[in-house]
Amino acid sequence: MKNTKQQLIIEQVDKKLKAFESLKENKIPTNGWVKTVRTALKMSLRQLGSRMNFSAQNIRQLENREIAGTISLNTLRDVANAMDMQLVYGFVSKHESLEQMIEKRAAALATEIVMRTNNTMTLEDQQNSELRIEKAIAQKTAEIKYEIPKYLWD
Repeated sequence: MKNTKQQLIIEQVDKKLKAFESLKENKIPTNGWVKTVRTALKMSLRQLGSRMNFSAQNIRQLENREIAGTISLNTLRDVANAMDMQLVYGFVSKHESLEQMIEKRAAALATEIVMRTNNTMTLEDQQNSELRIEKAIAQKTAEIKYEIPKYLWD
């Protein structure tokens, strides 16, 4: 990584993301969280609406928006408060860590860059050996990981 500050940021974010890791397999209920929790509490649409100064029809629309994925975080936060709950939100990584994500993307990008150069050299009859290509990819990967350039995510 480029500097200890960047490394520290990555480590801190990784630590925060790890708290959500156990939720990876926890799927959203078919009817959405709002309706699921509301019915578990035996709270009617009218009762939840009353707590939020909404009509029962507005609550039904809100539940439908959650199922459709068009509800806002602010609305979910307001619903949670109305049900005496707290909205918790975060991301769950598809990788073991942010560092692994950076490593994987850097390696893919390095391979692309080195192979582009290698193709040009092959056309000029200056082809590199497999070992040299692997070494160049490893060096370019390390360089990209160190710099974490903006083009890494293009």
